[in-house]
Amino acid sequence: MKKISILGSTGSIGTQTLDVVAMHPEAFEVDGLAAGSNTALLLEQVRRFQPRRVSVSTKQLADDIRSSLPSGVELFYGSEGLVEIAAGGAADTVVTAVVGSVGLKSTLAAIEAGRHIGLANKETLVTAGHLVTELADRKGVKLLPVDSEHSAIFQCLNGENRADVASITVTASGGSFRDYTRDQLKNVTVEDALRHPNWSMGAKITIDSATMVNKGLEVIEAHHLFGLPYEQVNVLLHPESIIHSYVEFRDSSIIAQLGTPDMRVPIQYALTYPDRWSSPAARLSLAEIGRLTFREMDYIRYPALRLAIECGKAGGTATTAFNAANEIAVARFLRHEISFLRIEEIIEEVLQQHENVGNPDLEQIEHCDAAARELASKL
Repeated sequence: MKKISILGSTGSIGTQTLDVVAMHPEAFEVDGLAAGSNTALLLEQVRRFQPRRVSVSTKQLADDIRSSLPSGVELFYGSEGLVEIAAGGAADTVVTAVVGSVGLKSTLAAIEAGRHIGLANKETLVTAGHLVTELADRKGVKLLPVDSEHSAIFQCLNGENRADVASITVTASGGSFRDYTRDQLKNVTVEDALRHPNWSMGAKITIDSATMVNKGLEVIEAHHLFGLPYEQVNVLLHPESIIHSYVEFRDSSIIAQLGTPDMRVPIQYALTYPDRWSSPAARLSLAEIGRLTFREMDYIRYPALRLAIECGKAGGTATTAFNAANEIAVARFLRHEISFLRIEEIIEEVLQQHENVGNPDLEQIEHCDAAARELASKL
């Protein structure tokens, strides 16, 4: 049986990962679960999947649930708890499904311990992609993408010569406001932004989808995962979310991966690679859909996407500053402190004051992250 640990087990990706585990109980054993503050759901997961190790976000939460855990379950908390679940125990694969750069240290620890990574935490590669990929190469660890777009590209590249790749195209649904003008965005609410037309995701990722920050993070992630320059990574608006992404080769052939919007498919593929197992996802009928539509990406309409790509090309700590500013701005929007359009303005203002550091080490990345967060909180 393959032993897995999940960082972010009570979030959208974490719960769907456990759905996959439940569908194949003969194949998977849960070694560790790390959650934030949703202890009620975590305790349900512990009773059902019987992990040996559990972590929550704070000492207080750990004290609250200690007496409710089955005998023999080890309990941790905080950032050190994430590292324990990631690198301790006996897991073969760690699914990194926490949201934000909080996943960086635990992902690096898991790689250092020789665990294969089911990567759903895109901020890890955005913040420190060069450190993560270098360590994975040195340790012989697989970085298996869980995001639907990167899983699609990964599948399209299977068996292909990377030298034959002309470009990759990451598709984008456009999020909650894809048919809104800039003027119409001035007064949108948090509730409006959280209504994604295609996917069921957590609040932060859903807001990122609406601003198109999420797609910018995915472009940076694709650059690190597949070793391609930014000039070979494209973005295309595809409202139906049926083509999850595609690869064009130098002979003009295009290979695309299609399917219904169901995150359990890429999650399962990351856990079973290179095999494909039966899935409960709805079968795709192109005849029923009838037509697929596409639009060129408008970088004026989506300035946050343009900023993300510019930061990617600049390299260094620019992507760290971009990600940190966005995390704070989104949190402030979700707390109703700022308007929707203020998110991208705060990102740009933080970047204007950022002094880029090339090829940063972990300490420099953490310093940049903290400084960008502090500034974004005050703007």
